[in-house]
Amino acid sequence: MKVYFNNSCNICRAEINLYKKQNIKDIEWIDITNNKSAEIETQKNNKDLLRRLHIKDGEKVIGGAEAFLLVWKKIPKYKFLYTFFKIPIIFTLFSHFYEIIAFFLYLKNKKQLSK
Repeated sequence: MKVYFNNSCNICRAEINLYKKQNIKDIEWIDITNNKSAEIETQKNNKDLLRRLHIKDGEKVIGGAEAFLLVWKKIPKYKFLYTFFKIPIIFTLFSHFYEIIAFFLYLKNKKQLSK
């Protein structure tokens, strides 16, 4: 599984670094900052990649809250988050909350699009 994240965002980088410390061999971490190959691999433009976390598992690309679920499912230390947030009503709330936070992080980091 490949995880596409924005390493130039301080908040994003801090969270992903927690996951990276778990050394899960099934996860490849891909920084989307100025990364044309990430755009090609995901068939997403820079704006879409910057807007939310994405994963690619096989040929399927998944973004947003669902991508976080799949990351947490792969990391034993964080599997409890997967178990809790996959509950339908909790997932719906989480998904909406994630979109709000992701939007504000996108606005904060939007200047990257001009590069």
